[in-house]
Amino acid sequence: MPRRVSEPVFVAIKTVVVREYRKHDLEAVVALVGRSVRQIAGRDYDDHQIAVWAPEHPDMDAWADRLGFGTVLVAEEGERMAGFARLDEEGNIDLLYVGPAFERRGVAQRLVAKLTEIAKSLGFRRLHADVSVTARPFFEAQGFEVVESQSVERRGIAVKNYRMVWEEK
Repeated sequence: MPRRVSEPVFVAIKTVVVREYRKHDLEAVVALVGRSVRQIAGRDYDDHQIAVWAPEHPDMDAWADRLGFGTVLVAEEGERMAGFARLDEEGNIDLLYVGPAFERRGVAQRLVAKLTEIAKSLGFRRLHADVSVTARPFFEAQGFEVVESQSVERRGIAVKNYRMVWEEK
């Protein structure tokens, strides 16, 4: 059964720097995914779904391959990784994660704004993303609209998400 706890208050931070991903960021990025899925998405997904989404022993080679192409941005506050996002060559924001300590502090908004700016410069006028139940309200606030509710299977476990689309007005 999904867990739901009260949501934290939004407190923007101005000291976060957004930069391009570097290969040496791999371990920190993968660790951030695990924390984010377990502590944030865990409010909306059950333990089995969390376990297949963010396994205790992630495939680092697969992550290195996935992060090796497209536009990958990292947000940092000092030496701490606050979040990261990836835009692929087809206009899909296929990764967007924020560390629990940085939740609701403007990090995801800054990452998506930067990816949108980059996408526009590459000629994209439409972006899409498959987003979690947890991330749906955030993406809606950024102007994305749900076009389809989906059930994705991960190692035999169904995980609900939404196909969302943003179009430049």
